[in-house]
Amino acid sequence: MKQRVIEVLMVEPGKEPSVVRLENDLTALQEAVSIGASYRGLIEIIPLEDDVCILGNEEAKLIGLEPNRRLWSDILCGVFYVVGQDDEGNLCSLSAEHVAYYKEYFAIPELISREEAEDALMMGFFIM
Repeated sequence: MKQRVIEVLMVEPGKEPSVVRLENDLTALQEAVSIGASYRGLIEIIPLEDDVCILGNEEAKLIGLEPNRRLWSDILCGVFYVVGQDDEGNLCSLSAEHVAYYKEYFAIPELISREEAEDALMMGFFIM
């Protein structure tokens, strides 16, 4: 069952993560990932575990949002949220264990230059 309000971890550039509550509807989530942008952003979902994912702005690098954290071989820009995901693919609140784990995982703000973030922007063109 889809939760109307979810408790998630917000990760902002230059800050430690914090627990916040978000309305679990498209408009509210688009606004949440658009902090620092001039328009409501497109949502990108990046799986972390079977029941945890990152919710971010799909165009964050393209529109020049501030670099935030490294994740694997990529750089996440702008604010992002670590959220739970149920068996049906609905976003949901994080468990207390996941909050503690990801709060520690993203605890240290990183210094990442805009140039480094731009270099991580990957585009591919395929000719068929």
